[in-house]
Amino acid sequence: MRDSFLPFARPDVDEASIEDVCDSIRSGWLTTGPKTVEFEREFAEKVEATHAMAVSSATSGLHLAFLALGIGPGDEVITTPMTFVATVNAAIWTGAKPVLADIDSKTLNVRPELMEKLVNERTKALIPVHFAGRPCDMDPIEDLASRHGLAVVEDAAHGLGAFYRGRPIGSDRGSRRCSVFSFHPTKNITTGEGGMVCTSDEDLAERISVLRQHGMSKGAWNRYAAKGTPHYDVLFPGYKANMMDIQAAIGRGQLRRLDQFNRRRREIVAKYMIELSDQPGLILPQPQSDDTLHSWHIFTPFVDVDVLDIDRDGFMAAMRELNIGTALHYQALHLFSHYRDNYGWERGDFPEAEYVSDRIVSLPLFPAMSNSDVDDVIKGVRFVLRSHLR
Repeated sequence: MRDSFLPFARPDVDEASIEDVCDSIRSGWLTTGPKTVEFEREFAEKVEATHAMAVSSATSGLHLAFLALGIGPGDEVITTPMTFVATVNAAIWTGAKPVLADIDSKTLNVRPELMEKLVNERTKALIPVHFAGRPCDMDPIEDLASRHGLAVVEDAAHGLGAFYRGRPIGSDRGSRRCSVFSFHPTKNITTGEGGMVCTSDEDLAERISVLRQHGMSKGAWNRYAAKGTPHYDVLFPGYKANMMDIQAAIGRGQLRRLDQFNRRRREIVAKYMIELSDQPGLILPQPQSDDTLHSWHIFTPFVDVDVLDIDRDGFMAAMRELNIGTALHYQALHLFSHYRDNYGWERGDFPEAEYVSDRIVSLPLFPAMSNSDVDDVIKGVRFVLRSHLR
């Protein structure tokens, strides 16, 4: 057992970023201001997007994207059952109905051919989720959207730093297309809470920018500055979903370290893949295709319950006894009571997602992990699994 608990994730905020936060506090400009604007510019450049709009969370970013696309009551959006519930909740808040297509259990991503079977006259958007940081197969999804006049909202909460066919996730893809990123403390970079919506669609960007701050006209954040104007217009009833400068100060420092962070994530994953490759009781993630770069937000092997005398939850409990944290990403959302009761979904509807949901576990993965930490995880996994082989 380790002397201290190793969490499955922990943010790494450097002293320069902390000092930048202090600078914001000393300046008196705490909420949306010049640092947020600069963070947006730097983020757009990093992911090769025309527009980047900082928001209070990825969840709010998804919600605003759906509203900006005009999605509402009577509409349907198609997504995956293997995602965090925010993906569907954001659509439900608009009055739309989520429709689920099963996944490929090897990639953990939605299957485009199953999405196509669900398209009808009520379908308004496709929501691919880049699970764990592995890019979805976007070409057939984009083709499906183009043939049926559908919007595409990429849930890229896990995908910062991932590439699909030479292009970063978040890069420009045309009209009625956007990508939404998360800066939660467990993500590849953090602002504490926060998110970013990226798009090349000028109208969509304008509408999201206005929606995120009470419906006030673009640039209203500057009304308290020396060269700002106190006058603004309210274009429609909006929301309170803007990012603060004290968050953006953290985010700018984090963004500068993204490539370093992701390199370390890949190093840790490579060691897991080598050292655990011959361990009975564990099914490792499948190799990525040559035309993608995985961002490795989380490392999610399967606990092979068919050869063990414990289930996945038992494995997690045993690891915790060794002072090693793990996490569950995720229970398939159609198995939660609210969605089961309100949408009629039940076990058996999405067998691939259920197979994954019953076995998946997240092992510790964060850039500040030492090599000794990684060794402890490997030893812990081996000990628990060998102790419970049938």
